[in-house]
Amino acid sequence: MLELKKVNKTFFPGTINEKKALIDVNLHVETGDFITIIGGNGAGKSTLLNSIAGVFPVDTGSITIDGVELTKLPEHKRARYIGRVFQDPMMGTAAGMMIEENLAIASRRGKTPGLSWALKDADRSRFRELLKELDLGLEDRLTVRVGLLSGGQRQALTLLMAAMNQPKLLLLDEHTAALDPKTAEKVLNLTQKVISKYQLTSLMITHNMRDALRFGNRLIMMNAGRIVVDVGAEEKKKLTIPDLLQLFEKAAGEELDNDRMMLG
Repeated sequence: MLELKKVNKTFFPGTINEKKALIDVNLHVETGDFITIIGGNGAGKSTLLNSIAGVFPVDTGSITIDGVELTKLPEHKRARYIGRVFQDPMMGTAAGMMIEENLAIASRRGKTPGLSWALKDADRSRFRELLKELDLGLEDRLTVRVGLLSGGQRQALTLLMAAMNQPKLLLLDEHTAALDPKTAEKVLNLTQKVISKYQLTSLMITHNMRDALRFGNRLIMMNAGRIVVDVGAEEKKKLTIPDLLQLFEKAAGEELDNDRMMLG
């Protein structure tokens, strides 16, 4: 479903601030894979997702989704293939618009605009059914402005909006990092439910090693712009956090120095 070949990205090349964010990254993702991505600060995790999403062009290499090469496509043209949930709950929704209006926009992502009414009764019925599955009571609040929702409600809504058209690939960039632990747990469980329901291929960045081991069928760890650990389902089931730290130290040749990951 997703293939990256020798992807490189350097920020501010040739200056004192030069940063090699991705170095010869190769990644092959099968259809239905749910991959958790961990690594220290500056490891290249978000740069990896931004490169796939087309936020900026990569320097060299290729990115292919479901057999379609996207390397040269701008971000808006990749929208038909990719759904995304950001770390900041405020980024995935339009605060001044109603819940139903946000869902209407999301339902038309990647489609050619027309002149028909944006919202029909059939759409509202579908939206209610989708919201009911979130179990947050939002199905009865379609006309409430999204800016009035809590961070957890907004993030759950963003998750639904990103997944409702069953994109080829779902990107989750630390989407629970800004939430309190109880709300984060609920959103993670919703994430698992949504991914299973739509059988989505997904990449999820997390700083929490426990969550990285609990969720998904595969785990990769990044360090200094490279993928240094890649474990599949069977090996992942047997891993503990100490095992993961040992794997990192063996692959990277250094100790992991990141409080967020250690304390998570």
